[in-house]
Amino acid sequence: MNPYCLPDSLLEQLLHEDSPYGDATSFALGLGAHQGELHFAARQAMTLCASEDAQRMAQMLGLHIDQPARASGARLTAGEPILTVSGAADALHRLWKPAQTLMEYLSGIASAVSALVDAARAVSPDIGVACTRKTFPGGKAACIKAVLAGGAVPHRLSVSETLLLFAEHRTFLPDASPEAMLMALRSWSERKTVVEVADPAEARRWIDAGAEVIQLEKCPPAHVAEVVAYARQRAAPPLIAAAGGVHAGNAADYARAGAGLLVSSAPYHAVPRDVAVSMRARCA
Repeated sequence: MNPYCLPDSLLEQLLHEDSPYGDATSFALGLGAHQGELHFAARQAMTLCASEDAQRMAQMLGLHIDQPARASGARLTAGEPILTVSGAADALHRLWKPAQTLMEYLSGIASAVSALVDAARAVSPDIGVACTRKTFPGGKAACIKAVLAGGAVPHRLSVSETLLLFAEHRTFLPDASPEAMLMALRSWSERKTVVEVADPAEARRWIDAGAEVIQLEKCPPAHVAEVVAYARQRAAPPLIAAAGGVHAGNAADYARAGAGLLVSSAPYHAVPRDVAVSMRARCA
């Protein structure tokens, strides 16, 4: 699975940051006159991400693709090859760290997403799993690619295209009823009305008002189960989402509680997965 490729402008920026005026060591040694090959492989089990982007960076540097990249989303075991390229030694050195680091960080996120999805769907195969917009500033395109590679979806790509009513919105409208606020939101008729609540009592109030999605923030699984039971009494029950503190270690508990959607930021804090690199000279 290859969710999408990062834009060339971003990849060029990564290369430029690491070698804005070329590789000084390679220049001093005259390595541009030498040929070599560079191999990337999984040093540990991982859900791979950004391998296509590493390959594209190699092409930008005029390198030859000897072994095409494994696709983002592939689940690799330790030692499995990812990508092999060849060409001028100085270009290999320029590619090395930017490509390795990009794959390591994004594969870390993708692997954490996979673990979260696997834990939830082992209990409830149809449960939705989404990751929040709390990506590293400036890194949204890369983080969302990792989310998709891991088997989840974005929760909100931006506040411009979703309706999510927080308590922080409601504090400015103390006299407005839940029904009135939902009616205002429904002027954006293509969007679902999502309301974040802090406890079952709030959830019941907004279910009765007709919210289409109830997002329970930092509620234990027992509270989720209580709200799910209440929602199921309605002819068209709202989707119940669990958010805040959701991770691979408790995803199964929330799935057993009946949540239809898990919303998590935890994968963005994942430890990078190690990508092994080996380089060797080629005879002229």
